Amino acid sequence: MARSSSSDKWLKEHFDDLWVKKARDAGYRSRASFKLLEIHQKDRLFRPGQRIVDLGAAPGGWTQVAVKLVQPAGVVIASDLLDMEPVSGAQFIRGDFTEEDCFAAILAAVGTTQVDLVISDMAPNLSGMSDIDQPRAMYLVDLALDFAARTLRTGGDLLMKVFQGEGFNELLQRLRQDYTTVLARKPEASRPRSREVYLLARGKK
Repeated sequence: MARSSSSDKWLKEHFDDLWVKKARDAGYRSRASFKLLEIHQKDRLFRPGQRIVDLGAAPGGWTQVAVKLVQPAGVVIASDLLDMEPVSGAQFIRGDFTEEDCFAAILAAVGTTQVDLVISDMAPNLSGMSDIDQPRAMYLVDLALDFAARTLRTGGDLLMKVFQGEGFNELLQRLRQDYTTVLARKPEASRPRSREVYLLARGKK
């Protein structure tokens, strides 16, 4: 089947992208690695020895960054619906985070020791129709919030991708109730036209 003109345009934009080239040169699996690195440089997310859960991890760009920054003795548990090539130093759980069996498998991997940081780059497959995409995105956010509430230690942090739109203000209110500080970050590596923003909730109460 021939590719559409929009697909050709996306592919050209992708391979011409400065951040894609930088990721390839640095050995990172995706341009998203630089989003996480920029947030870390600004907010000091990671420390050696931390326990981290990475939700929506494939293809592994965030996992690579996390493993590098929590060594030695750190623990990184990554999960995604899609398969992912192994990242040395991380445990990968493949499954649909919206399904109870996957949720339970990640909880089992975490065990009884609570984690220091939950990071989530989860996003639904976007249709381009906001009235469909936004509820799907907010559903994943709600699941990440619930997971963090169950696994984060007191004082732990949550970083997650959110799309601005319906439910965004209510989300901010909820985060401010449950965390000491809530910050919004739009990394330079995010595409300017994207509605994505990263919310960093620090200091779980």
